[in-house]
Amino acid sequence: MNPTLLQILYDSHIGLPNDSAYYWGLLDDIEKSNVHAQTYTIMKQGGRLEATPAFYQQILKEKFQRVLFQNILIKNQTNQILNDFEKSGIDIIPLKGTAFSEQYFGHLGSRPTSDIDLLIMPTDMDRAIDIVKSLGYIEERKPIPFHFHRSYSKVLPGSSIPLTVELHWDILKQTTANFYVEEIWEEALSIKDSLYIKKISDFHLFYMICLHGWRHNMESLKYFIDIIQLISTLDIDYKRLLEDASRHKTRKRIIRTLSIVYHQLPTLHLIKKFPDEIPTSYDQRNSPLKKYVDFIDYSFLSYDSPKHSMVELYHWLHPKY
Repeated sequence: MNPTLLQILYDSHIGLPNDSAYYWGLLDDIEKSNVHAQTYTIMKQGGRLEATPAFYQQILKEKFQRVLFQNILIKNQTNQILNDFEKSGIDIIPLKGTAFSEQYFGHLGSRPTSDIDLLIMPTDMDRAIDIVKSLGYIEERKPIPFHFHRSYSKVLPGSSIPLTVELHWDILKQTTANFYVEEIWEEALSIKDSLYIKKISDFHLFYMICLHGWRHNMESLKYFIDIIQLISTLDIDYKRLLEDASRHKTRKRIIRTLSIVYHQLPTLHLIKKFPDEIPTSYDQRNSPLKKYVDFIDYSFLSYDSPKHSMVELYHWLHPKY
């Protein structure tokens, strides 16, 4: 059986097939999840890209260059916003974005990003909105019920797709968790000489990335790659992770997400063993019945508290309330 993309990227013991048809099929998987840049970077860093067919290398390189160009524009816009927050004395934490690509994938063009996600204090929301509006982000997206951000967009020259700034005051619905965003602020570190621009701790970044993958039910390879990349580059304290998740009522979500990741790439246990892996139905999602069961499990049963499950069911039945 031919190796999966995750095995090709992260298991150096897996041999590379010689069949051109395999690489066309791999490109189909890459296209579905838009992970060309990640694939190009990781294979190149691992010295495996040159062992693949020329057409495969060329397609990935072209996509990587497009991502790099886009990320240069977004980084420039991000820096403008951060500088204005710094001048205004407003605490701010960039979430993911181009900095995530540079620090954890090793290159600005290694991971595509489309929005600028920023964490701010709830008390600073009005001032934050004034800043992003002053920079041309005028069009406000309609808020999503029960979510925890406000979004503002503008069209950049040469781009047909508006760039959106999301101002977050939390990372989880308070109605379905006992998470306190103040914990992120307490462990955040100042960036370089900045007084107000902060960097999220590695621990909370991993926590957030796992919850982000869960929220999207791990429906794309990009969520797998983000999590695996962090496991490969950071020394995550799983004991603390599960203890904090128990306290926050997110333990089931964390265990479910990491179990799916470890099941798809078992060699991760050689890097960092995950102590609480559980069986998953991820591989059976192509079956209509299993897909339905998986949806029910993800949507309503991956909460630590029955109350939180009931709240989520109510929100699902009454999305406008």
